[in-house]
Amino acid sequence: MLTNQAFNSMLKTLEEPPAHMKFILATTDPQKIPVTILSRCLQFNLKQMPSTLIVNHLKTILNAEQLAIHEGALRIIAKAARGSMRDALSLTDQAIAFSSGEMTEVSVRNMLGSLDDQYLIRIIDALAIQDGKELLEISNQMALMSASFTMALQDLASLLQKIAMAQHIPESILEEWPEAQDVRRLAQTLSKEMVQLFYQIAITSRADLLLAPEEETGFMMALLRMMAFMPDDGKSVSGTTPPRPATTNSIQPAKPTTSRPSTTASASPQSQIKPSLAAGVHTPTAALTLNSADWRNVIKQLSLKGLEGQFALHTELISQTERAGNLHLELSTNLPHLATPASIQKLSDRLGAHLQRSINITLNTNEQANTVAMLEASDQANAQLSLEQQVESDPLLRELQKEIGVTLIPGSVRPLVHSPNKNL
Repeated sequence: MLTNQAFNSMLKTLEEPPAHMKFILATTDPQKIPVTILSRCLQFNLKQMPSTLIVNHLKTILNAEQLAIHEGALRIIAKAARGSMRDALSLTDQAIAFSSGEMTEVSVRNMLGSLDDQYLIRIIDALAIQDGKELLEISNQMALMSASFTMALQDLASLLQKIAMAQHIPESILEEWPEAQDVRRLAQTLSKEMVQLFYQIAITSRADLLLAPEEETGFMMALLRMMAFMPDDGKSVSGTTPPRPATTNSIQPAKPTTSRPSTTASASPQSQIKPSLAAGVHTPTAALTLNSADWRNVIKQLSLKGLEGQFALHTELISQTERAGNLHLELSTNLPHLATPASIQKLSDRLGAHLQRSINITLNTNEQANTVAMLEASDQANAQLSLEQQVESDPLLRELQKEIGVTLIPGSVRPLVHSPNKNL
């Protein structure tokens, strides 16, 4: 909070400090301190405290204060503190007052609006078997408890992250976790693709709660979205790859093109995703001619939904063999979980029906892939920029800016949708 003048005054003292004096500067924004000050200091970046150390320190304090200790309540506080001992002490003080000295796990959860992990585990189990009735019942129970649905999505994402880590790094599971056994079980029963999909929807849906009619409605829609994006074949509870269709060919490595960087051909094993799939549909002799613009239009015309639709939107057509119907596609490197056998087969089938020929897909990944989704986003950004420039040049707005200092908030301009009913 010091001004530049105050820092300059301090600098003189720091350059020639008295022998008996030491200065300790504590801040969470070291970038705001002038370089002339930082260059004369030893800088120590304090790390976040592990939850175990926070719990142990809180035990020491509560013992000294002769207060009852509930291990589960302290673990919840340590988790909510996110590595800050100061925040953990503040939350403990609030919890003692909230529970009239008897700081139990239930009272701490009620104070924080957090959810019992068993509710989250029930949600994931219901998603795995696509039990919508169970999801609705859990959501209703949470509403009766006045639980925070925003925190519920946050805790759900945290649990899914533990499951994903357990799938790739089994030793990451800590036995001190109350949910350790369930994390281990879910890591074995859920597919890696589904865990990644659920996690992505959980973190992106938190912003949607602000726009939903009610938090409970937004939360339930997030769960339904997780179910809707699951593959049609329902292979979400299997840790193994589902059996391939009879028309599946052996994997065909994609031929690198001169316009693509060499990193495409040397993608990691996780990124070299799926084999080519042939859909036995029509086989006319007319030549197949597609380019990047055609590919974008075709994908939009197919109107694929769910996981298959997301997979198609994040692909780019690289090359083709005109008469054989062989298509070489590239997928965004950071979205390998979209390329399930079911999604590739669905795209192959729909393309075959649309183009009236048998289609064979060869797939690679490339972080520089110019996908349909990227082209759509670019067009939307350009349209938004054009609209903002049009509004900024409006004479009325310019007059208001001049007269009363009106400013245009970036990103706030939206196109006006006219209703067919003129009375609205």
